[in-house]
Amino acid sequence: MPRALITGGAGFLGSHLSDRLLAEGYEVVVFDNFVTGSSDNVAHLVGNPAFRLVRYDVTEYLYLDGPVDCIFHMASPASPIDFPSKPIQIMKVNGIGTMRALGLARAKGARFLLASTSEVYGDPLVHPQVEEYWGNVNPIGVRGVYDEAKRYAEALTMGYRRFHGMDTKIFRIFNTFGPRMRLDDGRVVPNFIGQALRGDPITVYGTGQQTRSFCYVSDLVDGIFRLSQTPPEVSGPINIGNPTERTMLEFAQEIKRLTASSSEIVYEDLKTVDDPKQRKPNITKAQQILGWEPKVSLEEGLQKTIEYFRGKLAEG
Repeated sequence: MPRALITGGAGFLGSHLSDRLLAEGYEVVVFDNFVTGSSDNVAHLVGNPAFRLVRYDVTEYLYLDGPVDCIFHMASPASPIDFPSKPIQIMKVNGIGTMRALGLARAKGARFLLASTSEVYGDPLVHPQVEEYWGNVNPIGVRGVYDEAKRYAEALTMGYRRFHGMDTKIFRIFNTFGPRMRLDDGRVVPNFIGQALRGDPITVYGTGQQTRSFCYVSDLVDGIFRLSQTPPEVSGPINIGNPTERTMLEFAQEIKRLTASSSEIVYEDLKTVDDPKQRKPNITKAQQILGWEPKVSLEEGLQKTIEYFRGKLAEG
C-alpha cells in the first residue's frame, strides 16, 4: 500500500484529494493546523485504518515516521479574504513550509507535488494563460503575499529538483469549486450561492464583465492524481482548470436560476486591487501529458455545491 502525506489535507481541496487517494488504495496521512481547514471536511474518514489526521504546523517542523512515497503540499490559505488577514501565515507556509516539505521528501525519497496557483500569472497580459507565461504580478500589492509566495514556492521546488535530482511536480490550480468550500470563503462561488439562498442581493463588482473559468473539484483532483502517476521526467508546471470562460454577471445569473432565488443582482464598485480581469487556462499540456480534461459541467457541479451549502445553512 503506497503511503501519501497531504499537508493542508483538511482543507477544501486536500480533503477531496484524501478521498481519491484512499479510493486508489493509498494510506493517507493528513497534516493540518486548521487555520483555514476543518476537521469536519475529513470527519467521514476518521475510523478508516488507512487514514490518519494530525494537527500539525508544517512551518515549525516537519517529520513523519515510516516510509513516505508521495507528498502533496496543499497547505496554504488561498482566498482573497485571507490575503490581508493572514499575510504572514501565507508567506510562511509557502516559503518555510515548502522548504520543510521538500526536505522531508528528499529524506524519504518521496515524490513531491506542489499545489501552485493561477495567481502566479497575476493580472495576465496573455490570454488564455500558458505555462510558459511569466505573469504580471504586483509584488507589493495586497495579493502579492499569495502570488509571490507561490512563485517562490515554485522556484524553491525547481531548485531542489535541479540540485538534489528529486522527483518534483508543480500543478497550477485555476478557480475550483464544490462541496466543503467555506461559506465565508470570500470567493465568488460561495458568495453568490450564499446570497442567493438567503435571498440577499447578489453582489457583482464593477460591470461584471471580468471573467473566470470554473472547474469542479472532482475534475481537479483527477488531474492532480494523474500528474502524481507520471514518470520523474514530468515536472510541470501544468495548468489544471476548466477552460470554459464566463463573465461574473453570467455566473450570477446562472446561480440565481439554479437556486430559483428571488435575489436581485446589484452592482458595486470594485473593492480588490490587482483583481485579474481575465482568467482562463490553456490546458494543452494537461491533455497531452495527463490525458486529462474536465468532464463535469458547470450546471452539474453547481447543483451539487448548492445542495451542500443549502444543508450548511440549514444547520445554522
